Amino acid sequence: MRVMERTFREQLFFLLLCASVLKGDCRYIENNEISKDELYSFFNSELKRETTEELMYRRPLRCLDMVAVEGQFTFTAERPQLSCAAFFMAEPNEVITVEYDNVDIDCRGGDFITVFDGWVMKGEKFPSSQDHPLPLYERYVDYCDSGALRRSVRSSQNVAMIFFRIHNAGSTFTLTVRKHINPFPCNVISQSPEGSYTMVIPQQHRNCSFSIIYPVEIDVSEFSLGHFNNFPKRSMPGCAESGDFVQLLGGSGIDTSKLLPITDLCISFTGPTHMKIGCDNTVVRMVSSGKFVSRVSFSYRLLDSQELQTIKLNNVEDFCFNN
Repeated sequence: MRVMERTFREQLFFLLLCASVLKGDCRYIENNEISKDELYSFFNSELKRETTEELMYRRPLRCLDMVAVEGQFTFTAERPQLSCAAFFMAEPNEVITVEYDNVDIDCRGGDFITVFDGWVMKGEKFPSSQDHPLPLYERYVDYCDSGALRRSVRSSQNVAMIFFRIHNAGSTFTLTVRKHINPFPCNVISQSPEGSYTMVIPQQHRNCSFSIIYPVEIDVSEFSLGHFNNFPKRSMPGCAESGDFVQLLGGSGIDTSKLLPITDLCISFTGPTHMKIGCDNTVVRMVSSGKFVSRVSFSYRLLDSQELQTIKLNNVEDFCFNN
């Protein structure tokens, strides 16, 4: 398995520690405090360690945590912890199962543990409500509401998270995190600032996004939308009317519905199309009517400091950060 780059750790640090990362007026979203050194230590420990079936990886769960490995994680409150969250991440072709093992909290006293199908950051959600197959209220699964009726929650994509609030010292719970292969991944947050990926939607009416939390250069090498196979390569401003198209989006948040469109593609082609996007978040988003097998292949790499400076001098950065 690939080791996460330090740049990714820095991007997550920026996102996770924004004051509004866990804001909201409901029990699912809270505020938190954590130091930079503590967050970096999450990644410097056994973040990507391989485990055998015979020996499950175990460690304590922190009040604000990032988990990218299968294992068993136990949180024990040493004092009241009223605003905690843990972010789970898998490979692009995997989904995540969160299982409740041992739970000793006071639901009647206001404690809760809630699994969210996706991520919430700075008040925004990934995947967006437009791209997720479930309505928003079904993406929150509260232990105190479901109890023994639902001891396991499975994500729809490679990221998930939990919110929890514990009032009493000594209260504890244990979660087991497992990963499962997803044959047709839809909605992915990349673990790496460089790589390649092929997104396929097999005749399903859905939207899928591949999110890269870095400024990158994108090379789209193949694009197939069935009904336009015999037309030359080009991009069109009115692609949404076709019902099947690919968007390149950019911005600073994780909600794709709030990012700015950079270009739309709705004509199939084979051959590279290059674009440099100097945004905090770069997204390849495919919209499918379900009538055809849609496919897009692309590679991406992190922009270096000189390239970012050039983008800034060309005022492209304003496009990225003023949305």
